[in-house]
Amino acid sequence: MLARLQRLLCLVLALLSLAWLVGWWAWSPWLALAGLALPALGYGVLLGCEFLLLMRQADALAPRPTAWHLFAAWWVELRSGMQVFFWRQPFCEQAEPDHLPPGAQRRGVVFVHGLFCNRAFWAPWMRRARALGIPHVAVSLEPVIGSIDAYVPAIEAAVAKITAATGERPVLVCHSMGGLAARAWLRMPGAASRVARVVTISSPHGGTWMARLGHGESARQMALGSHWLERLARDEAAGAAVPFTCWYSNCDNVVFPVGTATRAGADNRFVPGRAHVALAFDEHVVRHTLQGVPGA
Repeated sequence: MLARLQRLLCLVLALLSLAWLVGWWAWSPWLALAGLALPALGYGVLLGCEFLLLMRQADALAPRPTAWHLFAAWWVELRSGMQVFFWRQPFCEQAEPDHLPPGAQRRGVVFVHGLFCNRAFWAPWMRRARALGIPHVAVSLEPVIGSIDAYVPAIEAAVAKITAATGERPVLVCHSMGGLAARAWLRMPGAASRVARVVTISSPHGGTWMARLGHGESARQMALGSHWLERLARDEAAGAAVPFTCWYSNCDNVVFPVGTATRAGADNRFVPGRAHVALAFDEHVVRHTLQGVPGA
């Protein structure tokens, strides 16, 4: 469903850009050609507003980014986001299949994406994991704006699938809301004993200020101090502990204040100057996460 919606959005933007091109060509070819950049310009303005909101939030867990750091993060995020939301997810959802080679007796990975994403988000990770011989399964969570609890069956099915294929407990690698979906899955009886580690990247474990601008049940659940997050924390305190690694940044334009992407008792790892989507494709994050899978 999400891929279809994003393809429709791409079509609408393409038609608007074409209309601009045709309408202005007789008056100014240069201005007409500039209209082709309207989708990127609009997305860049949206990102800029998010970074302005981020600048108003201070957090003792990370140094405050300078204006230059924020601009650099904005530029990288613009390129990363355009690639993810305007190409990879709309048109390449199934381009990278799950990798479950027969007789693979080694630990694998379950990839869990965030809000308004699908399994194509992880395509670069899946190519890298395949090259390293790491079995993996990537889920597509739907409905798009439903309750986070509704994603538990998809994660359960993926964990069962990769465990049956490898005989090993997998590592869950999650971006953004996917980290909360993994925690919701861990409330299932026996789930904690079936996973080796959970790695989260830019996940709003403590909620995020930006959720107040979102729509749908999942956005309300990710709000700072939400009842859902409080209940999740209480349930976890009564259950078995699972090792967590939490990657976070001081330039995350979606999950802030910064400390909300960390967890007490987790292996919290700080990467400076990376925005929300770009952090998931930072070479340091990808390399260290995949290298740690065998010994998780």
